[in-house]
Amino acid sequence: MPKKSAGLLLFRAVAGTVEVLLVHPGGPFWTKRDEGGWSIPKGEFSDDEDPMHAALREFKEEMGEAVTGDFIALQPRRQAGGKVVYAWAVKSDFDPTRLRSNTFSMEWPPRSGPQQVFPEIDRAAWFPVHVARIKILKGQVGFLDELQGKSSDPQFHRAIFHR
Repeated sequence: MPKKSAGLLLFRAVAGTVEVLLVHPGGPFWTKRDEGGWSIPKGEFSDDEDPMHAALREFKEEMGEAVTGDFIALQPRRQAGGKVVYAWAVKSDFDPTRLRSNTFSMEWPPRSGPQQVFPEIDRAAWFPVHVARIKILKGQVGFLDELQGKSSDPQFHRAIFHR
């Protein structure tokens, strides 16, 4: 059974442009990786957990606060390593300065003995979709494509820009 993750793709309208919120993983392996290193806030869940519940839980754990709104289910995406990611888009205006990520510990430097603590997410930022396509992990680009497809629907467009 492949591993599964669930997450949220937050979006907002700014000056007639759709922006999405992406997060950058913490820890030493991601320090210098920018392009192709960002992700939607997400995390793994077990077979007995509802994916939507997991997405909400993971957002709160990784970002430090809950998000509410009208959630739009996106098609699950299989990542290069086999993991399946479930995602929901939701209009929100999360302030990245309020990021309060949970942490993890690992031996660092490798084989040195001491454990160091790192944030699971070291930063979050809003990007126009065309920039997000460069920043996001390749396996998650389809979520952006799907959101863009929906945003061209007149009813969805009105909901984004006129609420």
